[in-house]
Amino acid sequence: MSETPRTTFGGRRAVPPNNSNAKENDPPTMELQGLVPRGVNLQDYLHVQNVNLFKERWDSNKLDHHTDKYDNNKLIVRRGQSFYVQIDFNRPYNPRKDLFRVEYVIGRYPQKNKGTYIPVPVVSELQSGKWGAKVIMREDRSVRLSIQSSPECIVGKFRMYIAVWTPYGIIRTSRDTETDTYILFNPWCEEDAVYLEDDREREEYVLNDIGVIFYGDVNNIKTRSWSYGQFEDGILDACLYMMDRAQMDLSGRGNPIKVSRVGSAMVNSKDDEGVLVGSWDNIYAYGVPPSAWTGSIDILLEYQSSQNPVRYGQCWVFAGVFNTFLRCLGIPARVVTNYFSAHDNDANLQMDIFLEEDGNVNSKLTRDSVWNYHCWNEAWMTRPDLPVGFGGWQAVDSTPQENSDGMYRCGPASVQAIKHGHVCFQFDAPFVFAEVNSDLVYITVKKDGTHIVEAVDTTHIGKLIVTKQVGGDGMKDITDTYKFQEGQKEERLALETALMYGVKKPVNTEDIVKSRSNVDMDFEVENAVLGKDFRLTITFQNNSPSTYTISAYVSGNIIFYTGVSKEEFKKETFDVTLEPLSFKKKEVLVRAGEYMGQLLEQATLHFFVTARVNDTGDILAKQKSTVLTIPKIIIKVRGAKMVGSDMVVTVEFTNPLSETLQNVWIRLDGPGLIKPTRKMFREIRPNSTVQWEEVCRPWVSGPRKLIASMTSDSLRHVYGELNLQIERQPSV
Repeated sequence: MSETPRTTFGGRRAVPPNNSNAKENDPPTMELQGLVPRGVNLQDYLHVQNVNLFKERWDSNKLDHHTDKYDNNKLIVRRGQSFYVQIDFNRPYNPRKDLFRVEYVIGRYPQKNKGTYIPVPVVSELQSGKWGAKVIMREDRSVRLSIQSSPECIVGKFRMYIAVWTPYGIIRTSRDTETDTYILFNPWCEEDAVYLEDDREREEYVLNDIGVIFYGDVNNIKTRSWSYGQFEDGILDACLYMMDRAQMDLSGRGNPIKVSRVGSAMVNSKDDEGVLVGSWDNIYAYGVPPSAWTGSIDILLEYQSSQNPVRYGQCWVFAGVFNTFLRCLGIPARVVTNYFSAHDNDANLQMDIFLEEDGNVNSKLTRDSVWNYHCWNEAWMTRPDLPVGFGGWQAVDSTPQENSDGMYRCGPASVQAIKHGHVCFQFDAPFVFAEVNSDLVYITVKKDGTHIVEAVDTTHIGKLIVTKQVGGDGMKDITDTYKFQEGQKEERLALETALMYGVKKPVNTEDIVKSRSNVDMDFEVENAVLGKDFRLTITFQNNSPSTYTISAYVSGNIIFYTGVSKEEFKKETFDVTLEPLSFKKKEVLVRAGEYMGQLLEQATLHFFVTARVNDTGDILAKQKSTVLTIPKIIIKVRGAKMVGSDMVVTVEFTNPLSETLQNVWIRLDGPGLIKPTRKMFREIRPNSTVQWEEVCRPWVSGPRKLIASMTSDSLRHVYGELNLQIERQPSV
């Protein structure tokens, strides 16, 4: 069946690596055993004239396999489930004397034992879990087959052949691209490793092509829609190309553990020329700012066509593209957001914030960072490589943070294992455990070099973990799937289990915190609108009969959402005298002029308030972030909201700032409604409004969504969306 290559690789390997779905090697159309006697015409034997795959969107193959949404004219089926094929021969088929079989081939060096060459026998009854073809109808010269694939079959694009046996050898059909068949993972099949029982969850986590990603701050949660577009033209091929680019062996592509791990490496470009270049420095020359993307379609199609990494992405872009990859191949997946996510470089469950003696943060010693939020993915699958009970949702993260087995990737890590502290199980569970369970430790550095632990905050990290709810755009709290509630016995037990399995914790923060101060401090940040002044209100509470004097320091910083500070824009000190058993409030005004010139694209401001009780030497420290409220894009439509009818989309944006916006790009996207498109405006003057109209013709009915984004030199993360109900075309 497979050609014998000249190279033998030193005797260790007879066949070169079969790691490309795109590369082909056609089997011979005739495999004869010796010479054919004179006068024998092989055309007299059973001969294939036509193959019908029933591959139209309305055919039962695509409807039954839930692949009718793919904008692809090839047959797309899911493994472990039967589908129909009709073969037209040159004469009526006689099962007593005629022998034929269907063959599926993938890659350049197909081998039966690797699952890359699949001869499908014609059988009297289909057997569960095995390849087989059953004749269900014979009519004149046509034979209709019910073909069932194995639920462990390789996922990819197969070439199909019909082989007919004669006394003199095999006659095989020629290569025909029209019979190419995509086989995907099957969450509807109980024997598939990605089987998901709940139909509403399958609808959401496999078939929904529009999602909601949560970002912002835990006290000011923002949402933005994302077009996954897994069914759009060319996206399935782009996802298969990603695995080819990773040189992933075809024999491993039926295993969702391996596929998701390779995907987590390939979505970022570090070390493997993957899909997206990450950039967190606010400089996006020669590329698209991460906040400008409205979905995955443009990114994946550009990657495949240019064969170069696309610029630029940050965590929610990596997560959005990875979700498209997983859902497109049939693996149930969702994007999750962890608020106050620890980037703990050495996974020691401790985020050390070093303070000077006067209460200021020592930025040289403070290496760990707390991300305001971090997005990753969860993929649903069994884990036969782990003990029973650790299947289900697996955390997978494609944002390039730490090296795993020599590559920037993370997971799949069992969420159940993370919750119970079983971080010994692969892959990368200690890193994910630290992201949601680290302690925030405030340490004062004395002039003599000694360190004193001032306070430990065990509840700050992993404050809230959320995902989009099933069947709606609301938020679902899934924190309890990752961790037990603080203070519960189970929570301590999970931590002890993680420590037992080798997670480091250098400073014993249990019971070594200084005695609690008689003074409490907290502060609130007023809801802040971009371009407007706002206030901080700091409250001091004296719980003792003594009078205290306090020296306080407020530091306001422009920060990346990763918690890294770019610029200190506000510095203010003040003294407060606290009478016995009393409280006092202090207001600090933050002017727009102080922060506007320095803003980063997510408009996140971080405030750090430290105070020293002069009479006792106690240090009080609190930190909070706020995300400025940013104006929205307005989307309107007019015309019939119906498949095949023209609809006019109007995108409108008003500049609320007192400065002119330069180099403005507005992007518009809507799976099933309009192909991703964009328009540039050189400038938008203060309080001016720009409008842009596009005519589109919807091709998908049901609930749909238009998504728009705006980016400019000085203002980003501006979004707008519009929900639509598209009617079916009336039948004639």
